[in-house]
Amino acid sequence: MRFSYLLLLVFFFLTCNNSGNAVFKNEHFTIYPDRVEQGRFSARVFSSGHLISDYQSDYLQPTKRDVYFKFSINGRDNERAPGEDHHFILPLNGKKAITPVYQFGRTNSTELTQMAAGESPFLDTDVTITIRLDMRPVMQQLTAIDKFTTATGETIQKSEFDGVFIAGSVLPLTWEFTALPQQEKFRLTDDDNDGIFEVTLIFPKYQRGPKSKGPLTWELSANVSHYPQYTSPLPLTGALYDLALEELVQNIRPDGALMAGAKWPGVWTRDISYSIILSLAMIEPDAARSSLLAKVKQNRIVQDTGTGGSWPISSDRVVWALAAWEVYLATGDIDWLDYSFHVIQNTLEMDLKTVFNPETGLMFGESSFLDWREQTYPRWMDPKDIYQSQCLSTNALYFQAFQILIKMGQLLDEDVSAYLERPEKLKSAINRYLWQSEKGYYGQYLYGRTFYTLSSRAETLGEALCILSGIADAEQRQKIIAQMPLTDWGPACIFPQIPNIPPYHNNGIWPFVTAYWTWAAAKAGNTAAVEHGLASTYRAAALFVTHKENMVAETGDYLGTEINSDRQLWSVAGNLASVYRVLFGMRLSSEGLRFEPFVPKKYAGTHILENFRYRESRLNITMAGFGNQVRQIFLDGERIEPAFIPADLTGAHSVVLELSNEIKADKNITILDNTFSPETPHLFADTPEFRWNSIPNVSAYRIFENGKV
Repeated sequence: MRFSYLLLLVFFFLTCNNSGNAVFKNEHFTIYPDRVEQGRFSARVFSSGHLISDYQSDYLQPTKRDVYFKFSINGRDNERAPGEDHHFILPLNGKKAITPVYQFGRTNSTELTQMAAGESPFLDTDVTITIRLDMRPVMQQLTAIDKFTTATGETIQKSEFDGVFIAGSVLPLTWEFTALPQQEKFRLTDDDNDGIFEVTLIFPKYQRGPKSKGPLTWELSANVSHYPQYTSPLPLTGALYDLALEELVQNIRPDGALMAGAKWPGVWTRDISYSIILSLAMIEPDAARSSLLAKVKQNRIVQDTGTGGSWPISSDRVVWALAAWEVYLATGDIDWLDYSFHVIQNTLEMDLKTVFNPETGLMFGESSFLDWREQTYPRWMDPKDIYQSQCLSTNALYFQAFQILIKMGQLLDEDVSAYLERPEKLKSAINRYLWQSEKGYYGQYLYGRTFYTLSSRAETLGEALCILSGIADAEQRQKIIAQMPLTDWGPACIFPQIPNIPPYHNNGIWPFVTAYWTWAAAKAGNTAAVEHGLASTYRAAALFVTHKENMVAETGDYLGTEINSDRQLWSVAGNLASVYRVLFGMRLSSEGLRFEPFVPKKYAGTHILENFRYRESRLNITMAGFGNQVRQIFLDGERIEPAFIPADLTGAHSVVLELSNEIKADKNITILDNTFSPETPHLFADTPEFRWNSIPNVSAYRIFENGKV
């Protein structure tokens, strides 16, 4: 075994020093046709079904003394509402500590939350701490009435009770609730049967990543032959496509619905919907339908949990409408069209009564998928403030949802006259209140309790949705792609970052967001942005040998974020979208399938997609050359105009696309060092004078009165 490992290292050294022609290169990593190199690490393709990476995380950070945590019954997030965590400060000098006795589901006024002035925020040595929890009210209810209802509304039967666990923000703790029951170190026990449960944990001086004993190896083992088969002129992209197909198979649950990832076995409205839109409606329509059906209750879309507890504070459930429409476009299923039309109509009618702001014409609710309060909102904002915010991505979804409701209604001969003006009015409001002409991209959200202010942060998913939906006109979309800040590792969810908040949505890059950004960049015709987005996607998948949920925007590493998962569904779908949506440029409509390819010159060659099922047809598609214009297209050897396959085509057919071999080689993008905004000042208004704490490295402040400087 040791001899084989040495041979493998020698092989890596020899092959990776054969430079070849780089597809993408920056100061951190290089993409070659058959491999990825990053510093001393590399990932190499041996065949379309075989990939080996020697990547090891270099993550090493001092442990923060601030610890946020929750208790959990049966490994579920069911103690308190989202964002409501317990909190203590780890002691210095290696002192052992015992916490106050917490009570399940209650706020404790005696929590250890004070750090002395001038004290280090980091541990100076390992620390042992015992955490105590009063479970007597819970156990009494389980004994008296055979069930307990948590603060989140979950009812736990006595026969279901499997223990109480702890989750948290600092290693050895984790926020991966579903993983808690598998590790006894997270289980609290009551050895003396007094109802006070305890767990003792050691917090290390440094947070570090685990080291693997050898290279990470992937060999295709799942049967993916029923999916479209992709042959690429770049071995790397072909292998990563097959890796994505295999992980898609692994994400299909026994009930036929789609789980969100290895650590997220549930069906989530956002995760499935964004994934379906990106690619899964085209290749896995049955699983898409099953998943969407699972997120309907009382003929309305189910909202995922968000800041303060789901709808209406979080209102981006309407992304379901975009996914349902995509399933219809891919299948032509009229029964599905009729069902989803009424679900969408019921949902939008409910939202018009609850989350529509007639003052601005925008919809209330937090940013789509950015649903962890402190990750993207100032500390002073509570759930009602977040409900009142009017966010770019969520409003872009509503714009499309109203458009889709109208299109569905017209196909079904339903009366949709009441909705005809809503899309354009919402589009106008988005451009009036959220567009920043001085920056060349949209702001993240309007916020404020009485008078609104625009947060000038960029929000990548929202910017991309505005481009793809047509909210942004041609001039705007070119400005957005050229001027919105990117990092070397890819587009961060928001920019700039919020200080003193661990990476996740904040200071994080999510491959599915990168996929939407890359798709939008192709629509804007920006070659440099497309190359940057593809490289970000391929680097992470190849080096990590899985489609991670996210990575740290500063380092590109998967370790260091609050939560991370392998084979994350929307990351998988985003990789597939790089083939379907970007390279082949597939666009579905009720009339048919249109091709708008975007193949950068460095991806030139012959791309083949076999066994692509579109409605009642099966297509073998060959695309040759490079560029973003189709010079000519042939269907079964006959030249056709334009690059379009009608929806009523049936049977097996060959499609040949010949590209123009011309593309604008622009480099018009904005790459910046990962940047943090100043900390939010704390305002004191207890005297006739306004006072606030001094913020380091800030020399000037702007004071707003009623929304105006």
